[in-house]
Amino acid sequence: MTQRTTLITGVTQGMGHALALDLAPLGGTLLLHGRNAERLEAVATEVRAAGPGTTVRTHVADLSDLDQVDAMAARIRATEPHLNGLVHNAVAGGGSQPLLRELSGQGYELRFAVNHLAPYALTRGLLPLLTASAPARVVNVASIGQEEIDFDDVMLERDYEGLRAYCRSKLAMIMATFELAAELEGSGVTVNALHPAHLMDTAGVRAYGLTPVTSTEEGVRPTVRLLLDPELATVTGRYFDRFDDTRAHEQAYDGEARERLMGLTRDLIDRR
Repeated sequence: MTQRTTLITGVTQGMGHALALDLAPLGGTLLLHGRNAERLEAVATEVRAAGPGTTVRTHVADLSDLDQVDAMAARIRATEPHLNGLVHNAVAGGGSQPLLRELSGQGYELRFAVNHLAPYALTRGLLPLLTASAPARVVNVASIGQEEIDFDDVMLERDYEGLRAYCRSKLAMIMATFELAAELEGSGVTVNALHPAHLMDTAGVRAYGLTPVTSTEEGVRPTVRLLLDPELATVTGRYFDRFDDTRAHEQAYDGEARERLMGLTRDLIDRR
């Protein structure tokens, strides 16, 4: 890790916070993202204390606004000489008012925007840096909660429910993982997705009214493995349930559905 630069999104709470603290003693450079500047700086102070030899830099951006996603990618490209790891951890969960349909800065359904469009756009924006820094790894923090995407109602304008939106957005993230991995085959950049742990003790889980059953530290272990384990250096385009290389929802293996999703994704990102 001493020469590595790693970006983690969503570090101001939950697993992102625990992940940043876990990586801090390993050295190198940690780029920490959050949408609240004050909370982000507080976490950065903790991380610096946990890893005095680690360089820590912060990036504030609201991932529900693709313009801010693009701006963050541009800042990182302009200031960082290399990028070896990218962990997409930031998430919009089911919400405390799950029947309230919320929109992103561009007017897209919020969970689809934050959990799928933003990670894809950020990865795209950072690809020049990632490929130039290869070997590099992209880790998409997905979920075992996955629901088939209805392409006639991708934005859930009918029968909206927050957890359903979350599950569809996480399947979209996994499908994009497979597509990007295939595209980047041979580049030295790997792209994988995982379900880190079941119902971790996070604000999002509690806000939806669920009872946590595992700690965030439980989710850190398989995430760090995907990021750093030498045995996984060339593994790409896979979905892991914690430590197990397993199958995602069947729609993720439907080539026509993936092609349709990626066409829609590119259109939504480019139409601004």
